[in-house]
Amino acid sequence: MYRVNPTRRDFLKILGLGAASAVLPKCLNATNAKRISKKPNIVFILADDLGFKDVGYQGGDIKTPHIDKLAREGTRLDQFYVQPVCSPTRSSLMTGRYPIRCGLQIGVVRPWAKHGLPLEERTLAEALKEAGYTTAICGKWHLGHLSSQYLPTSRGFDHQYGHYNGALDYFTHIRDGGLDWHRNDRPLRQEGYSTDLIADESVRIIKEHNISRPLFLYVPFNAVHSPFQATQPYIDMYKHITNKRRRIYSAMVTSMDDAIGRIVKALQERGLKRNTLIIFCSDNGGVQGVADNGPLRGHKAQLYEGGIRVPAVALWPDVIKAGAVVKEPLHIVDMYPTLIKLAGARLEQPLPIDGKDAWPTITDGKPSPHEEILHNVTAAAGAIRRGDWKLVYNGSIGANNTGPVDKKVFELFNIADDPYEKSNLADKYPQKFQELKLRLEHYAKEAVPANIPPNKMPKDFKVPKVWGHPE
Repeated sequence: MYRVNPTRRDFLKILGLGAASAVLPKCLNATNAKRISKKPNIVFILADDLGFKDVGYQGGDIKTPHIDKLAREGTRLDQFYVQPVCSPTRSSLMTGRYPIRCGLQIGVVRPWAKHGLPLEERTLAEALKEAGYTTAICGKWHLGHLSSQYLPTSRGFDHQYGHYNGALDYFTHIRDGGLDWHRNDRPLRQEGYSTDLIADESVRIIKEHNISRPLFLYVPFNAVHSPFQATQPYIDMYKHITNKRRRIYSAMVTSMDDAIGRIVKALQERGLKRNTLIIFCSDNGGVQGVADNGPLRGHKAQLYEGGIRVPAVALWPDVIKAGAVVKEPLHIVDMYPTLIKLAGARLEQPLPIDGKDAWPTITDGKPSPHEEILHNVTAAAGAIRRGDWKLVYNGSIGANNTGPVDKKVFELFNIADDPYEKSNLADKYPQKFQELKLRLEHYAKEAVPANIPPNKMPKDFKVPKVWGHPE
């Protein structure tokens, strides 16, 4: 546990260095050390369904100048893993625990679901709030709205703005006939394109923030998730693209990129950027046939690299090295302990976490803190990475699969040599195959029963006028 105002000794511990060490990371000097002994503001920006190659810095053909600038000014996390679909990734970020611990390992929290992130889970927002942070979420929650207890303002957020479900209309904010737009978990009827509105609210929070307290601003855009909708000026930018869905998708990406640019500009104008850690990533891989995951195999909902390895950047001026690339494997569960430690918050809690402190890896090029990373495991599919080796079980089966499966296909890959998962080495390395298979079975035995709502709305379900506020 770190004190509210860390000494140099505490600061060295936070960075993962020995308490007696007198050597700071090369990217730091004494002035920077003094500056970051102050709790940083944290802005976590999460895209939805963004393809691995759908940003300019990855060689994509969609205009993303603001995300590209984050990559130039910050450090790229080249092997950053998430879950294959929305809700599990969000639960991993909020708890530092794999979805198998929360019953969220299959599918997403549907609008008609009778569950959410379990109430006994301690959230990242709660931990940071305990440490004196003002906490706010602007965007997509997707961790349950069954009752007020599951809503963001009951889970550690001082301020909430946006929606609870995925796949809402970008203009009307309607999902399956019910309004899904809220401020402080109360219904809000407001006109506008959701990407722009989320940016508006984020900018407002930054401008009005009381700087006597550090800020945790979580901005999970619903962009660029379906339905594919964009404003006309952005669509016109891509009129040369003949495929209509790709054209609109590209417009959505650039619209989100401009929204991110506005948020960063607000930090700069308020004088907050120099002491703000900005993290950007996607919640899963891109959608097949619309997004571009580049040479990675697979797509959203699959456990191949294209479904779980995403573009990611960490930026903190003069603290995190500009232009660096971290090639060590990290997972979004790592953000929980990493951010809590940086904030000087209490990491001790009743429920054990799976995440590891990734700060030394991000800032000083240390090896990954993980001996292994569980990508996911269910009765139908699973994957685990251990060092350079990755075992995939039924990789082509989607994360929303709720039924039994007849096949059992195992594939073993060496990700260092074969990042695109072309060569199955299971027969060539039987000992390594058995080692990873046993580890996957170990996690399967530890998993709590999954909460699995039907993928389609039950016939007897009555859609409320406003989601989260049943009649």
